[in-house]
Amino acid sequence: MLLGTHCPHCPAVLGSLSELVKQGVLSSLEVINLEQRPDIAEQLGVRSVPWVKIGEFELAGLRSKAELQSWAEKAASGEAYSDYFEELLGEGKVRQVLDMINNNKQLLEHVTGLIGDPEAKINARLGAGVIMEEYEGRPELVGLIPALTQLLKHEDARVRSDACHYLSLTHDTSVAAIIQPLLDDANDEVREVARESLDVLKHAS
Repeated sequence: MLLGTHCPHCPAVLGSLSELVKQGVLSSLEVINLEQRPDIAEQLGVRSVPWVKIGEFELAGLRSKAELQSWAEKAASGEAYSDYFEELLGEGKVRQVLDMINNNKQLLEHVTGLIGDPEAKINARLGAGVIMEEYEGRPELVGLIPALTQLLKHEDARVRSDACHYLSLTHDTSVAAIIQPLLDDANDEVREVARESLDVLKHAS
């Protein structure tokens, strides 16, 4: 945890983290006062406190004990990147998510979990689109074809249309046969996206 002597929210977060250590939810806690070590903030790119890193998850601002415990449990399971990406993208931190994925390409698969969640924040869904476009035509995106194909069956039309569009970004002409049935989708927008996607694939061949 990074904190500041005059930070009004830091004591509450520090207290919650200490309780989680006592309860065994967290194994250890390292606390750094940035007024004594401003170089740490520069190294980590931290601009405000309180700031907490649990596993790979960086959490800024006031967080309740329940929130911190939830993220600790998610970090332990290794299955919460979709939730984490939704939070970051919802805050407009697309570059941070891209940096994480560039360092570990396997994390890209978690973006499909976000695409498949119709309840995700609109900013997060838009951010997911930016990430998918960043990987247009690259092997990593081709690897997502099975997951995106499953989303074509989703009951929410927005999910179907997004998955259809992202399949076209793979530039893999074999997905044309997968997209073709969407030309008869019940939703007008899905049908339109399907036509546009097939056109993209035609020109990619």
